[in-house]
Amino acid sequence: MKMTPKYIRAQENMKPGKITADGFLGNDDRNIVDIIAADEEEFQFLGLDFVEVAKLMRKLMKEGLKGLGEPIRFEKWEIRVDEARGFLACPFQDGIFRKRVAVVRNMNNNSELMYSELSIHLLAAHHFLQGKGARFRLEPAMIKAVLYE
Repeated sequence: MKMTPKYIRAQENMKPGKITADGFLGNDDRNIVDIIAADEEEFQFLGLDFVEVAKLMRKLMKEGLKGLGEPIRFEKWEIRVDEARGFLACPFQDGIFRKRVAVVRNMNNNSELMYSELSIHLLAAHHFLQGKGARFRLEPAMIKAVLYE
């Protein structure tokens, strides 16, 4: 992939202070096209599908909302969803999302994943899991451990 004007704009929007205080890139010095390509390769290696992962993450967030901020158990997971007032814009400028954060723990292996509504959108629509060191970075191996093991 190439750093098209769309990706250049999105990467600028991902800098700290633009949409969120910490930004989306963490301490990763790669451009977003390289981050996406590496994560797509790892997803393929792990046998993960972006659409299916996003669908399951949405389902778990929906279940977790039933707990009204308290942890609930659903199948093999413990889920807590917190919600703050307001919305976050997608750095690719294709939507706004509630400030909802889910923490999902796989009770079989005690691995945990934290993600937001925006995280789900970035994963499904853009294959962007955020840069290494970003607070909401979704590591492919952790996705597999939490959701599928």
